Amino acid sequence: MSTTPSGAGDRLVQVGAIVFFVGALATLVTVAPLFLGTDPFPPIAYGVCMLMGVGFLIAGVGVVRSVWVNSPKRAAEL
Repeated sequence: MSTTPSGAGDRLVQVGAIVFFVGALATLVTVAPLFLGTDPFPPIAYGVCMLMGVGFLIAGVGVVRSVWVNSPKRAAEL
């Protein structure tokens, strides 16, 4: 049994996915009162929804870092 080594940006992609899903869950919770006819959440709850974008950005940086480190041109320099 062999394990593959972690890439340069793998941890960033994992963290980005977690942050994204926390933001997505917050978005569902924040939008639910609008459909249920109850009082909306305070504005800070809408700020937590912005974690979706932050998580997407973190994961994107992880992907770009992995591609940059594993590029053939960079490997030839090393």
